[in-house]
Amino acid sequence: MEVDLSSPRLTQEAMRHYLSECKRTGGKTDMVVVIFHAKVAQKSYGTEKRFFCPPPCVYLRGDSWVMRQEQMRREGESEQSVQICAFIGIIGNLDQDVQQLDLNNEEQYCAAKTLFISDSDKRKNFMLSIKMFHGNGHDIGVFHSNRIKVISKPSKKKQSLKNTELCIASGTSVALFNRLRSQTVSTRYLHVEGDHFHASSTQWSTFTIYLLDDEESENEDFEPRDGYIHYNNTVKLVCKDTGMALPRLIIRKVDKSMASLDADDPVSQLHKCALFLKDTDRLYLCLSQEKIVPFNASASPKEPNKDLINDGACWTIISTERAEYKFYEGMGPVKAPVTPVPTVQYLNPMGQDQVAMLEIKGDDFAPNLHVWFGDLEAETWYRTEQSMVCVVPDVTAFQGNWSWVDNGTAVPVSLVRNDGIIYSTGHTFNYDVELGRRGVNQIPMLPQLPPPVPPIVDDSNWLLPNQQIPQQHQPPLQQQQIPLQMPMEMHQQLPPQMHFHM
Repeated sequence: MEVDLSSPRLTQEAMRHYLSECKRTGGKTDMVVVIFHAKVAQKSYGTEKRFFCPPPCVYLRGDSWVMRQEQMRREGESEQSVQICAFIGIIGNLDQDVQQLDLNNEEQYCAAKTLFISDSDKRKNFMLSIKMFHGNGHDIGVFHSNRIKVISKPSKKKQSLKNTELCIASGTSVALFNRLRSQTVSTRYLHVEGDHFHASSTQWSTFTIYLLDDEESENEDFEPRDGYIHYNNTVKLVCKDTGMALPRLIIRKVDKSMASLDADDPVSQLHKCALFLKDTDRLYLCLSQEKIVPFNASASPKEPNKDLINDGACWTIISTERAEYKFYEGMGPVKAPVTPVPTVQYLNPMGQDQVAMLEIKGDDFAPNLHVWFGDLEAETWYRTEQSMVCVVPDVTAFQGNWSWVDNGTAVPVSLVRNDGIIYSTGHTFNYDVELGRRGVNQIPMLPQLPPPVPPIVDDSNWLLPNQQIPQQHQPPLQQQQIPLQMPMEMHQQLPPQMHFHM
């Protein structure tokens, strides 16, 4: 990708403004593209179309999207020119048309509801690609999902931990959906909106599923266990966006409208399950149109180890992935696409004596990127697309300007492109920890490391096979209890610590 050399490089003043705005807005300064999708997709056979469920969805987040459009209007651009156009498709799939996404709504959100993978595509996994540009033709860039595994159909055999790729581990992300009478048009997703859970026909939430000890009491603070989720385990579901949590649940296997009380095999992708509200008398999480309510099951008259449930209490569980890309036009609008967006996996301090160096490991690095510590640009050497090295600035070089610094001497680490694009890494460098509060004075000039020739990426041909996708860093979210809506007559069955909304 060629970057316009006429674009001004980022100034220290511009970086200070960016860091101050990030602190003032609570991190809403960046332009953010978030792609949510399932970890697996079921293959379609013949003429059938098994649309991906839940559907991949794209969110635009951050205040700068609206500010950018307002600036374009002030410059005389028409309303059509400032609109964001987006198309989503499967990388390398030439047999299927791309789907247009409408992101010009109040929520800046859209779901791709008609994507599917046919049996003529022999790949075992694939990725999605989203092409974005303004109505005036200005290219924003191409953004990719994480890798999606293709499966034929959910296994009905008893699962084992031999195939952990399809199992669900504690601390990972899942989505839950319900189909009444197995009809696609009746699909509803467990979703958190405002301060309550509900069953949405258009949006779905991702939940972190935690494995708990059976003796764990109902509490906002809990100790999750490691391991894979098995049926009849006690679990906690916490919404990743809001931090809202359901009460403790026991996940149970479902077969022919019955929840098994003694199944203990691992939970697998696209399995049907029931969510028993722990310490209640046969109450299960259930939907009633758009509401989430408890369902009072009854014991099976023929099989005492099973409960009879209705269709609304039968949920399908699937693992989910999230790809997130952050960027900010530090010196104003740029001509070149902002992609590929570099991501940083970890920082590795190195060097001895008075020379402190930092190795940055990640993905999609390029020679036109430079490392910044707070508002100071560091001497940077590009190694490969996954590695860069830089000199750590002396702590005294900040000259007491720590208005955007947290935790004493921890400074944010950013990557900045030659044309002023700032890529937030989500990482900080702590001088207290990494350097023992010693400065790094009189740093000698280091020899230039000969970089390999970077590959040429043609963004015009955006459905390319075998593209690399970085793993996204996701910070932990706060948790809190969320009430359910339930009939008055069932309220007395609940333990006193569960507070439900009437």
